[in-house]
Amino acid sequence: MAKRRSRGDGGLHWDDKRQRWIATASLGYNPSGKRIVKRASGMTKTAAKAKLKEVLRDYEDGLAIAPTGYTVKDAVNDWLKYGLPGRDQSTVTTNTILCNTHVIPALGARKLRDLSADDVDKWLADEARVLSTRTLESIRSCLNRAVKRAMARDKVKRNVVELCSVPSGRPGRPSKSLTLKQAEAVLVTAEDSALYAYVVVSLLTGGRTEEMRPLRWDHVDLDGDPTATPEIPPHIAVWRSVRSSGDTKTRKSRRTLALPGRAIDALKIQRERQGWQRLAAADQWQENGLVFTSAVGTELDAANVRREFRKVLAQAALLPGIDLEPREWTTRETRTSFVSILSDKGIPLEEISRLVGHSSTAVTEEVYRKQIRPVIQTGATAMDGIFGTPPPPKR
Repeated sequence: MAKRRSRGDGGLHWDDKRQRWIATASLGYNPSGKRIVKRASGMTKTAAKAKLKEVLRDYEDGLAIAPTGYTVKDAVNDWLKYGLPGRDQSTVTTNTILCNTHVIPALGARKLRDLSADDVDKWLADEARVLSTRTLESIRSCLNRAVKRAMARDKVKRNVVELCSVPSGRPGRPSKSLTLKQAEAVLVTAEDSALYAYVVVSLLTGGRTEEMRPLRWDHVDLDGDPTATPEIPPHIAVWRSVRSSGDTKTRKSRRTLALPGRAIDALKIQRERQGWQRLAAADQWQENGLVFTSAVGTELDAANVRREFRKVLAQAALLPGIDLEPREWTTRETRTSFVSILSDKGIPLEEISRLVGHSSTAVTEEVYRKQIRPVIQTGATAMDGIFGTPPPPKR
């Protein structure tokens, strides 16, 4: 007499309609009280039993509800949809592009439970031929977080991505900085640009582009307080950024910077120009208290700022002795230029680090290593000495 199967061992029968052997296993009940039944099929009893064993193995491993067809693509899409709560929209967009461009095409069809460390190593090695190390770190991070989330929801037993390191990729695009002559040319040609004040303040204070775009007039003091002890010079308070939290990149990024005379003049011109923009826009104007705005008062878009900045560089490139290729530059390089010019003039590394809001001098040295030449002196006063304070341009 055949031995009766133990409860939970599952069943095996022939399905005439499908012409396949069907293996079934009962895995208990879901929260609503409905029985959870998993099925596996095969052309032979052996194949169906083997698949049944996988189901039972996952049940023993605590993966009782793990779908056998759950793929890397499913895990990544679930993470993109549910795993990025509260993140800035630009962060979500960036991660989505990285996943759809690099992760899903290469690994998406692989069943998550079958994904191995060798698969991930080979994928990263292939991507390293065309991507920078920084981008490799980003795509590995996307996959790692997607698999980690799936593991926390019993879709897979372990995260093999954590076992894989990032190989060295292609060299990234190095940061550049304007020479003093090029910077002076940019300041001159920017006078006719709608971004005149933005370019001047960015270049002469070293502010990040995400700190300049949300700068508010109530964080700008163009008069200072000469009667205070010690005297308070004209300054800007860099306390905000375009990040989802509205805060700056790091705690030390919150800083108050004295303004060079040239920046003070540019901001006065900006305030006047903005008044005319407000009149021209009439009912379409949206008052946000921002220093740098579109024609209707809204916050500037990063791509539009970059495009306008490159127009300024194109005008500067027409001047004698100025060798610039506008397409190779971005607005963040006003910041590296600030560091480079101060360093050339003898400002010590510690002071430059404070001015640009780095958490330590190590960050300044690592990011701007080619520009740093530590020696002696400081910020707005130095910039006045470097660029002078000529009369403001015509309005």
